[in-house]
Parts: sequence; C-alpha cells; structure tokens
Amino acid sequence: MMNMDLQQLIQALTNQTRRDLEHSAQRCVTRGGREVLVEDLLLTLLEHHDGLLVRALNDAGIEVAELQATLQPKGEASASRNPVFALALVQWLQQASMVAHLELRRIEVDHGALLLALLCHPLQHAGSAYQVFLSRLDAQRVREFVLSQVPRTDPAPQGESLLERFTHDLTRQALEGRIDPVLCRDAEISQLIDILMRRRKNNPILVGEAGVGKTAVVEGLALRVATAQVPEPLKEVRVLTLDMGLLQAGASIKGEFERRLKGVIDGVNTSVKPVILFIDEAHTLVGAGGQAGASDAANLLKPALARGELRTIAATTWTEYKKYFEKDSALARRFQPVRVSEPSVEEAISILRGLVPVYERSHGVYVRDDAVVAAAQMSARYLAGRQLPDKAVDLLDTACARLRTSRETAPGALQHLYAEQAQGARQLQALNRDRDKGFPVEEQTLLALNLRMEALDSERLDLEQRWLEQQKTTQQVCPRLVAQVISAWTGIPVEQLAREHSEQVLGFADALRLRILGQEQAVQALDRNLRAVSAGLNKADAPVGVFLLVGPSGVGKTETALALGDLLYGGERFVTTLNMSEFQEKHSLSRLIGAPPGYVGFGEGGVLTEAVRQRPYSVVLLDEVEKADPEVLNLFYQIFDKGLANDGEGREIDFRNTLILMTSNLGSERIGKLCAGGRRPDVQTLHEAILPQLRDHFKAALLARMRVVPYYPVTGDVLHDLARLKLERLGQRLGLRSLAFSYTPELVEHMAERCAHDDSGARYIDQWIELHLLPQVVDRLLQAMARGEPVSQVHARLEANGVPTCEFSQ
Repeated sequence: MMNMDLQQLIQALTNQTRRDLEHSAQRCVTRGGREVLVEDLLLTLLEHHDGLLVRALNDAGIEVAELQATLQPKGEASASRNPVFALALVQWLQQASMVAHLELRRIEVDHGALLLALLCHPLQHAGSAYQVFLSRLDAQRVREFVLSQVPRTDPAPQGESLLERFTHDLTRQALEGRIDPVLCRDAEISQLIDILMRRRKNNPILVGEAGVGKTAVVEGLALRVATAQVPEPLKEVRVLTLDMGLLQAGASIKGEFERRLKGVIDGVNTSVKPVILFIDEAHTLVGAGGQAGASDAANLLKPALARGELRTIAATTWTEYKKYFEKDSALARRFQPVRVSEPSVEEAISILRGLVPVYERSHGVYVRDDAVVAAAQMSARYLAGRQLPDKAVDLLDTACARLRTSRETAPGALQHLYAEQAQGARQLQALNRDRDKGFPVEEQTLLALNLRMEALDSERLDLEQRWLEQQKTTQQVCPRLVAQVISAWTGIPVEQLAREHSEQVLGFADALRLRILGQEQAVQALDRNLRAVSAGLNKADAPVGVFLLVGPSGVGKTETALALGDLLYGGERFVTTLNMSEFQEKHSLSRLIGAPPGYVGFGEGGVLTEAVRQRPYSVVLLDEVEKADPEVLNLFYQIFDKGLANDGEGREIDFRNTLILMTSNLGSERIGKLCAGGRRPDVQTLHEAILPQLRDHFKAALLARMRVVPYYPVTGDVLHDLARLKLERLGQRLGLRSLAFSYTPELVEHMAERCAHDDSGARYIDQWIELHLLPQVVDRLLQAMARGEPVSQVHARLEANGVPTCEFSQ
C-alpha cells in the first residue's frame, strides 16, 4: 500500500472528483452518519447520468435504480456533524491513485481510475451488497473503455508526451514572433554556442544577478536557431524551457516526480529533432522532488549529463551558484559557467531602442528617443537594488502604461476632484437634513459650502475640457513622464528629476551659498569637484568626492552635508549620517559592513554598506570621524581609493556614485586663534596650521585620500545673516499653519550678539529660538484653539528691557 496521507489523496483528485467527494461528505452529514462510506461516493457517481459508471452499468444491463436502492446506508443516525472518511474509502482512493499514475499514466485521479480500482480489487469489497452488481461488469471491457478516454494529442511515445507537457518550445515562439529582440548580448550568445558545440561538457550555465538578462540570452539563441544563424549541428535543434513548477505540481506520490523527470529525459533522447533543455532558476533542481528514500532532481540529471545524453543550458544567480553548485563539485563540473554581467547605461539605451516598437504596438503610444535615454539613465541612478536592463525596461513599460491609462481613464487630479465633490455633496446633504429636522445649522457654514461646491464644479469643467483636448493630441512618452514614474516609485520630486545634471551643477554654488553662510572656501572646493565629475574628468574608480570638513562646532559642516543631499539628490533623506563616536571599539566594524558568517546578525547587512547598496546616489556623512577607532577607519582605505568595499556577506558594494563627507573638530583651537579679533586668514594658512594635528591623529595614507576643507568661525555679518535665515525658516513652519510671521531688525541684532558670546556657533541661534520664541507661539496658538479665536499674524520683537516677545493679531 502506498504511503499517502488523506490530504495528498484529495489533492491528487480532479476538480470534478473532488467535488463528488465533498458531495458525498455532505450526504453523510445529511443522514447523520459517523463515517463517509464507499456507498456515499458510489451514490454520488451514479447521479452523473452520462458518467462512466452509469454507462458501464447500462452496457452490462444492470439497473441503476436497483443499485442505488442497494447502496442506501442502513443503520441509526447520530448527531455527529464532523464525520470522518471510512478506512475502506481511503483505501479505495489510494488504489485509484495507483491506477491513475501507473496504469492510466494520468496526473490526476478521475472517475475512470476509481472504477478500475473497484474492479481490480474485488476482495477489498467482498461481502458488500454492491459487490454483487460490480462482479457482473466485464473488467477487461471497462478497462479498454477507460483507456480509450485518455486524451492523446500525439501518437508519440510516452516519454516525448511528458517532454511536451512539462516544457515550452522557445524555438517555436521565436518562429512565431513571440520573442522580443535580444540586443547587446552577442558575446554571451557566441560563448553559449561554443560550449554547446563541444563533444563533452557541453552544458553551459548562465550566472548573473537577477534582471541582467540571463533568460534573454537563451531567447537570443532561440532566435538565431529560428533564423539559421548557428553552426550546422545546431540548425535543427529545439530549445525547450523546462517548467520546474509544473513538473513538481501534483507529484506528491512517492516516485511520481522521478517518473516525470525520467520521462522528460527519455523524451529528449527519443526526440526526432535534437533538443537543448533550458532550466531557469537551476538552483531549484537541488532538493526538488526529494523525499525520504528518493533522489532530488540534480542527482537524477547527473548521469544523463555525464553521459552526454542531455544537452542543458542552466541559469542562476551568483549567490545561488555559490550556495548550491560550488558545494556540489559533481554537479558543478558538469556545467561551464558563462558570466552575464549588467550592461552599461549606453548598452541599456541600445536595448531599449530595440524594444521600443514592441511597446509602441502593445500600448498604442509613441515613445520619444529622449524618453528612452531618460529611462536608462534615471533607472541606473535612482532605482537601487535592481539591475539593468530589467529596471529600465520596467520603467519604460510603466510610463507607456501610465500614458495609455491617462488616455482611457480620468487623470488623478480629476478623480480626486470627483471624490472631493462627492464628499462635499454628502456634507451638504447632512446639513440640509439637520436643518429640515429643526436642528440649528449655521447659515454661514452652508453658504461657504455651497460656494465651495460651485468652485469645485467650475474646476471640474475646466479639468474635463483639458483632458478632452489632451486626448486629441498625439500620445507620446516623454522624459517628464518617465520622471513622474520614478518620482512615484522613489518619492524624489519630479522637478529635481527633470532637470539636467549639468544644470544642477552649474547652479549648485549659488544654491549652496544660500544655505551655507560665510564659508565661501568650502562652497568653491565642492563646486570645483562636482564640475569635474559632471564633465567626466574626475577619477573614474573613486567616489564622487571625499572631503574632511574641519572647524569649530556650529559653523555649518553638518549643514553642508544636508544641503548637498537636498541639492544634488532630491532631499535630506539621501544623506546617510553615521555618528563615528559610536565606533570607538574594534569590533564595531561589523556594524558598518555586517556580521561575518557564523556570527549573530549575519545576513542583516551593515548600516553603511546596506545604505549605499540601497541608495548608491547619495551623501554619506561620517560625523566626528576623529572619534572612531583606527581599525574601523582602515575600512575606508579601499572605499576612498577604489570606491568599492565588501560587506559581511561578501557582496561588492559600489561607492563610486557616493559623495563622502567627514566632519571633525580637530584643529578648532588653532583656527579660533588665527581668526581671533575678526581676522580672516587665507585658506592655505588655515590648512597649514591644522595639518600637523590632523597628521597626529590620521595615518598619512588615509589623510592623503581626503581633501581637507577648513571652516571659518561664524562672526560679524555672517551671524546676522544666519539669524535672519533661522527666523525665515521659523516663518516657513508657521506658514504651514496659515500664520504670517514678521520680526524686527533689533531682534536680529540681539540674536547675533548673544551668539557671538557662545562657543556653540550657529547652533545657539536654533537653541535661542526654541527657548524664547517658540514657547510663546505654541502657548498662544493652543489658547486660541481652545477659545475658538482666529490668529493669522505673529510679530516677534525685542522689548526695551531686552526680553524677546511675540505679538499676535487676527
């Protein structure tokens, strides 16, 4: 008897047979039985008037009604609502499963398998009333009738039918034009052909990260075979993709998976045309189908691969290749690795250009060439964690789909307007109901709501007219639409994406001066570096820049990093800040790059490497870098020099698109002495003054990889400008609450004077605002909200006694 549990038996049934079994269980519940009997299932089968059992009974001259009367269970009913399957019924299902798989060669158990199982095991049902009727059936005649019902689409041998069942013909798809063009993969396809032409070890395995185009390489081979652009021995081959999911589906019976895979191999050997089998995600072979006492798919394939009976192309990722193939040397030596690398941005553009006609036909839109270039460049820059060309293709496809959707459905702004109108109509209806019932309703509220509804209706008509006009124009995918998709995926503002990088760099210095006051030398140093990067004249295998910002506290070093993240990459969230005072121990290095194998936390990634892997186009700020342990700083030698590092899992992390900034207070006292009394020495003098102290702390090799930028203390007019800047930011925060904010020049003078006597620099201005102005605003707003009093104006000034105060008005 096969070792199968009831769940496996039920899963092996056809949909109709499973429904019949459920109906039988319901029949048992209806009569109050404790067990679902063989008789219950037979009665259900007899309800199919054109079913196999009824036809067999009619052919033997047996009255169906007479058998139905005999099958009616006898006995007392019970109150059980949860009957179980009787042992005889379970044994019948097991026998039917054996008949289906071993005799009928069917994947699932149907009525024919059930009937043959009854006839093949008469002793199992001896003594039952229905056995008298079944004994009158001609078992051989029923078997021939059941076998004649087995669907046969091809008179080919059984092995080849399994081959057709569990594979997809890529060559046929190529001939029918159902495969997209494959570009920029000629070298990989040629290498594939070279390996396939070998006499032995002619099984290539494509290894590369997900999304680089491993499957496309095989599709390119199928296209060449279809157009006879291959050597003579390969012109007649069929490239078939093995469907591992379909191969394992329903193979819960012991030995079924092995039978299927053996049938596929036999089908390859007996095929009239030579076959090349493509196994995508080949690492799933290891362990696939393996049960107690059985081999997995990889072990089943090894003999066929060793004898050369099976030509196979496999594909997997580097991680899975190391995990499964390299550990199994017997399996690894049967395959020849073919590296499939991520294409460059230029190659991705060429690939997209080849796919443009396909997507234009599919979506019914026109794709501009500058949109193709934007899709490749923006996906490479902003979609981290994925590979080209897959992410560029997805981006362009989504842009085409969005354009088609906007043509056929109302745009998002119009849908939002519809929702707002519906919400207003419900509110208006509720207020009118209250007024009709005699409840008090403010007429001013009703009037304002009616005016709002009229304004919304006018806006709706305008948007609908613009939408209709837009539908009449040529539907084209442009770079701005691609930027909108990227913005929806990443949250980066569209305006930031739509601007050319060169435009950003040209206006970078002016924008940075508005945020970093009194540090012209830092602005110029960063501007020169970014201009060189934009022109492509920087060192190719290094980060965008490595700067050590040195100076007293509160002069704008950290603010510089935040401003760079905002101006260059679209927001301060693109700044990864690491407080290096937390890395004063040698073992804390694992926090940066991730724990090594065998240690707690392995696989979770490091705070530095994981942040850069997810967002390679970003700013990394190493705050107070002088406080880190020297062993931790050794990690940055290769990062600063080559722009690469390996994390705890052995993955290579690319820092070449990252701007690295470090801050330090080393040399602050010397800078303060040189700048005392309002003096402002040149940058070279400051650099020479602080360099000895930097050399005492940092190794010469590490210091040589940085560009030192000294920061001047904040004094004089710069403090006044900073005070005004901080007050303007407070005004922006109040503006979010619909409050206008103003201040007096005396207040600015007072803030600058107080800040000049504090060692914390510009940070004191923030602290002063939080301590003296903000509490007054908060208290007054809370009081106004509690009393229902409107407040629209806040004016900050200095009292005669030097106390800051805020005045509020409507």
